[in-house]
Amino acid sequence: MLTDHQIAMLCDIGQSIAFAADRQDEILELIREGYVAKDGDIYELTPKAEKVLTDRGAGLNEA
Repeated sequence: MLTDHQIAMLCDIGQSIAFAADRQDEILELIREGYVAKDGDIYELTPKAEKVLTDRGAGLNEA
């Protein structure tokens, strides 16, 4: 189960917010668990992460 902190990180990734280097280990864990994919220098949410956010009501603002 994801922590509130991990959910917040997923929301940040979904909104393309940059991360400090000290959060890299946390992001790598989300990648290993299948919530985040990395394409070059860009982190993207996987469908698994999008479902978690939708289920928790943590919608992303998509403009």
